Amino acid sequence: MAKYVLDSNCYIDAAKNAAEQAALGHFVTWAAPQLYLSSVVAAELRAGARASRDRSQLEELVLDPFVRRKRVITPSASAWDALGLTLATLGEREGLESGRVGRTFAFDVLLAYSAREAGATVVTRNRRDMVRIRSVFTFEFIAPYPERS
Repeated sequence: MAKYVLDSNCYIDAAKNAAEQAALGHFVTWAAPQLYLSSVVAAELRAGARASRDRSQLEELVLDPFVRRKRVITPSASAWDALGLTLATLGEREGLESGRVGRTFAFDVLLAYSAREAGATVVTRNRRDMVRIRSVFTFEFIAPYPERS
């Protein structure tokens, strides 16, 4: 059975757009037993929830259900090693300067590697960065939202 982990852009798009919220809701309806939360994504979502009311709703409606069910994927020491190696490899290939890498790209590397370790597919709209990361190590990703398998 496939496992899925949603990138933060899926949650953010759903919070801003009713059609995206409906699409996410439809996906979650059938995929819930296979759905996991990345602690990286949780951190990104918490950082973006500036108002206390928004943070409370985020915790209650999005994050807590995963925590209660022990369905949180967290980057391992190997994922942090992969982050460093990925940045070094892209630096060598593309001239990427590690000091200029945005935190979202670094978070995407951690998300991708920890999903790989868990045997999960990343569901994301960020194809460009995922393709760059996959040029360094293999992992699965797919655009929102996969159909029921």
